[in-house]
Amino acid sequence: MHLQNNECVLKPSLEEVQTAINRAASHVLKSTKRVQNWNQQDMPEEEREPFYDWIAKDKEIVKVILLLTGSIQGTKNKVNDFLASFDRFNWLWSKSADEALKHFRKSNPQLEDFEEKLQGFNDNLTQVKAINSSTQIGALALKTDHVKNGLNTWIESWRDAFSRDLHKRAKTLLEHLTDEIKQIKLKIEKPATDIDSLGGVMSALEEIRKK
Repeated sequence: MHLQNNECVLKPSLEEVQTAINRAASHVLKSTKRVQNWNQQDMPEEEREPFYDWIAKDKEIVKVILLLTGSIQGTKNKVNDFLASFDRFNWLWSKSADEALKHFRKSNPQLEDFEEKLQGFNDNLTQVKAINSSTQIGALALKTDHVKNGLNTWIESWRDAFSRDLHKRAKTLLEHLTDEIKQIKLKIEKPATDIDSLGGVMSALEEIRKK
C-alpha cells in the first residue's frame, strides 16, 4: 500500500495481480501440451495425445481455473473497504496546515489551546503506529509500512507548523516581558532624592505586585 496523488492505493493493483495469476495459470496449462499421455510409446508422434487435451475436458479442473481467474477480484470489496479505512486521515492533505493555523490564530489561542492541539497530533501518530504492518485479506497480505511512513510525515509537518507558531508567539511574549522588566528595574533603581522620585519607586513596586 502506498500514498499516491493524495489517496491510498495498492502497488501492484488488484487488476495487475489478477492478470499475473491468470497468466501463470495459462502457462501451467499450456505446458501440458508438451507432456504426452502414458502408454503411447508405440504410436506415431503426430497421433500421440498430450495431457492438455485430457485436462481441458475435465470439468473439475475447468471449474478450478474459473475460480482462480476471479480469485483476487472476489476480494475487491473487502480490499476497497480496508483502503477506505484510511480516509479518516485525508484531512492531512485535503486541508492546508497554513490555512488551519490562520483560522486557529483568530480564536486568540492560549497555551492550553496549543497544548491540546499538539496532543491531538501526537494522538494521530499513536493511531498510525497501532495500524498492523500487514493485513490478510483472502490470498493477499496488504503491507502498510509505506502508508504509515507517509502518514507520519504528514502529521509531523502539521505538528511542526503549529509548534513553530507557538515558539514564535512565546518568543514575542518573552521579549515583551523582558522589556517590561528592564523598564521597571530602571524605575526602582532610580535614586529617591525627593518625594516625587520616591513616589515613582513606590508606583513601580505597586506595578510589580499587580503583575
